[in-house]
Amino acid sequence: MTALAGQPPPLLDEGRRPGVRLRVVQMADAEGLAALYEANRDYLRPWEPERDDSYFTVDGQRDNLHGLVAAHARGEMWPGVILVDGQVAGRITLNNVLRGPLRSCFVGYWVARAHSGRGVASEALRQVLDVAFDDLGLHRVEAFTRVDNHASQRVLERNGFTAVGTSRRHIHVDGRWHDERFFERLAPWDDGVTLAPPG
Repeated sequence: MTALAGQPPPLLDEGRRPGVRLRVVQMADAEGLAALYEANRDYLRPWEPERDDSYFTVDGQRDNLHGLVAAHARGEMWPGVILVDGQVAGRITLNNVLRGPLRSCFVGYWVARAHSGRGVASEALRQVLDVAFDDLGLHRVEAFTRVDNHASQRVLERNGFTAVGTSRRHIHVDGRWHDERFFERLAPWDDGVTLAPPG
């Protein structure tokens, strides 16, 4: 499933909590994402890698989406958009999907300033964990947050993530290297033995 053409991919968890839903990105999202990134450029600057000006344009988002769609088709990631009342309000991605004996990924997400502090990120993360553990059959989801990003840490903790430790100078954002807290969440079907979810 590439999301390049045809019908949009189905929404996930429709109706479980009205207003917040996820779906895989599609090329038609380029214009909306460009506008959302541009409107939230300063808000996201402390947390996101440095971006060239072209990233915030429709063409820049088309280029980005081509890469995401191709990686999704190869099974390397699950790139999603967060919808609030049907409108794109952020992004959530299961990155670096590993199979074999690891069966893991790491999650990244952001929500536009207009929707922050309203439980949108927490609900989106809850829904994407269903994708990771049920649809993709993964055993472990990892996450990193800057040590001073307490809001994101609360989102992870609300969704059952456990803090494992601190990775020193782990990410270069906002002009310098930052320490990050490392979190993990194991699948609800984990019993210490079983490789994949039952059934």
